[in-house]
Amino acid sequence: MYRFLLTRQWVILTLIALVLIPTMIELGFWQLHRHEHRVAQNAQISKALDAKPVPAERLTSPGHAVSHDERYRRVSAKGTYDTEHEVVVRRRTNSDEEIGFHVLTPFVLDDGKVLLVNRGWIPANGPQTVFPKVPPAPKGELTVTGRLMADETSAKSGIKDLQGLPDRQIMLISSGQQAHSLGKQVLGGYIELTSPEPASGTPQPIGEPEHGDIGPHMAYAVQWWLFCAGVPIGWVILVRREVRDRAAAAAESTPEATPATV
Repeated sequence: MYRFLLTRQWVILTLIALVLIPTMIELGFWQLHRHEHRVAQNAQISKALDAKPVPAERLTSPGHAVSHDERYRRVSAKGTYDTEHEVVVRRRTNSDEEIGFHVLTPFVLDDGKVLLVNRGWIPANGPQTVFPKVPPAPKGELTVTGRLMADETSAKSGIKDLQGLPDRQIMLISSGQQAHSLGKQVLGGYIELTSPEPASGTPQPIGEPEHGDIGPHMAYAVQWWLFCAGVPIGWVILVRREVRDRAAAAAESTPEATPATV
């Protein structure tokens, strides 16, 4: 009755089912791992943002690579802005997805070291080949607070075109590059400024990183596993239907017995 399972059509169908089952299981676990990563990442960001600010030099130093656990930590520093060596970072967007610049200003600490401060976003207010109009930074000594960020690299950003840029424009924020340009000791990484906020509202402060939404990855994991469970169920249904259809066809093809004559 089940010899049809050895036909080419059914062998191929069975092999496809056997391949789909582990594939869907693996895809489900992949989505589960993405869910767990997102949950852990959100927890790490929340913890960093909720922590009290610490002096920047407690977490970073010249040549230091900001670690995953140090990222988004709130730090503070006392010093003065060096607007003469201010640069802008090209191709940056605000919350409305408008393209403009980030304003990166060196902040000279009391001990002479430099902390790079991303003061926020400004629109592209002129030709891309010239330095844009930048709202002035506060003068005099002050204390700044911001979120510590790691240096940007071409490997992580995917940006490769770093040459031939207009004067005082950069594509990536790199403390090492700025240390070479300034000829000073620059603390590793940079900060996204949170305080003091600009009186004029510009540059626009950079918003907090998203850390509330966990995404649909868990739902996708469950979905893949349900699909996986459906494969053998569907295979059994098809087999039973085939058996029923073959039995019906055999019954129709069998001639009815005629009564014997006396």
